[in-house]
Amino acid sequence: MTKIPEATNRIFKNVFVCKNCQTKNKADPQKVLKGKVKCRKCKKKAFRPLRKK
Repeated sequence: MTKIPEATNRIFKNVFVCKNCQTKNKADPQKVLKGKVKCRKCKKKAFRPLRKK
């Protein structure tokens, strides 16, 4: 099975996972690094990038 770059970008680009509640959020990486993005569910600011399979 070939990987389609458009689909890979749509699924994995700018997606971060909350370290507390594991909710996925789409956000600009620079804003995540500066701490300006909050989780919608638990209101924390700790995120990690989504792991590619």
